[in-house]
Amino acid sequence: MAASRRSLQQVREIITSAHEDCTPAQKLQFYDRWAQEYEEDVSVLEYNAPRLVAAVLASRCISNRESKLVLDVACGTGLVAQELLRCGFRLFHGLDGSARMLEMAETKKLYQELKQCMLGQGPLPSTSDFYDVVIIVGALSDGQVPVSVIHELLRVTKPGGLLCLTTRSNTSNLQYKAELEHELAALQSSGLCDCITIQNIEKWEKATSEQEVQGESDYISGVIYLYKKMETIS
Repeated sequence: MAASRRSLQQVREIITSAHEDCTPAQKLQFYDRWAQEYEEDVSVLEYNAPRLVAAVLASRCISNRESKLVLDVACGTGLVAQELLRCGFRLFHGLDGSARMLEMAETKKLYQELKQCMLGQGPLPSTSDFYDVVIIVGALSDGQVPVSVIHELLRVTKPGGLLCLTTRSNTSNLQYKAELEHELAALQSSGLCDCITIQNIEKWEKATSEQEVQGESDYISGVIYLYKKMETIS
């Protein structure tokens, strides 16, 4: 990956603008403009989520990884699929709202299928109970994808399949994180899924604003949630 032409402060400003309250159309325009330099910019932040999520999934999918069909929701340019490929996964479908991000992902030749979909604006364009693994990495946060999308993610996961989600633990995202965890707990209480592991990661990425810097560390923390969809009782 090429070095970014932007400084950490410039990247922070871009990330902050990504979370601003705006119309869905404006949000898509933002990501379309950002797609070309997205990977360079997140490398400045030392964004570790794709690698960390791949490691968690690999630790749970010990055998037959090459036959597991993975739905990569909010796939962006394909960073998570790249890491999963290194771990032995081979089958990927991707969804993202940004046409330009999908174009970047297509160039990597990792996905058997890519579809444009504005998350949280209706059902996912996927069959129920279809995917062995469903992941959404980096998009579940304040100003991005609404918590309600979890129901759709679970719907398209096969019974017995895995659902992997991430969010940030920085100060400005704590309310969203609490809402996400409340929704996950409700789904588990309803018997729809079961928690396999929750991993708190101290160095998720560098803080995206000066206000998020805590003490001497300029990193923020994050969380990986891994759930199993319960088998249907006939």
